[in-house]
Amino acid sequence: MEFPMEIGLVRKIKIEQEMQQAYLDYAMSIIVSRALPDARDGLKPVHRRILYAMHDMGLRAESTL
Repeated sequence: MEFPMEIGLVRKIKIEQEMQQAYLDYAMSIIVSRALPDARDGLKPVHRRILYAMHDMGLRAESTL
């Protein structure tokens, strides 16, 4: 059932269906963007950020402490 409003249409939906779809969409976006390693270098985004920060700080294999 749709109700006309000034800003558009308001549709009656079941909250269970909307929550299930929203959760699945969110979960898939997290898996794709954070949990799967990149095919180019095999690193996850968090590992890439750590290595970049270490390089930026001068923490390299050949450097001395």
